[in-house]
Amino acid sequence: MSDSSKIRVTLVKSLIGRLEAHKGCARGLGLKRINQTVEVIATPENRGMINKIGYLLKVEG
Repeated sequence: MSDSSKIRVTLVKSLIGRLEAHKGCARGLGLKRINQTVEVIATPENRGMINKIGYLLKVEG
């Protein structure tokens, strides 16, 4: 795995009041708190979760 196959995602909006499926996507990406940043591997599964909750995230890479 090279660094180019990773995506940095940061949770920038609260999960309070969101759909359970959207909260689950955030947890699946490893995000628990606002302004928490994680690096995830750029798999189709992770990209799908990022697309689903993109309005809550800042995505880099």
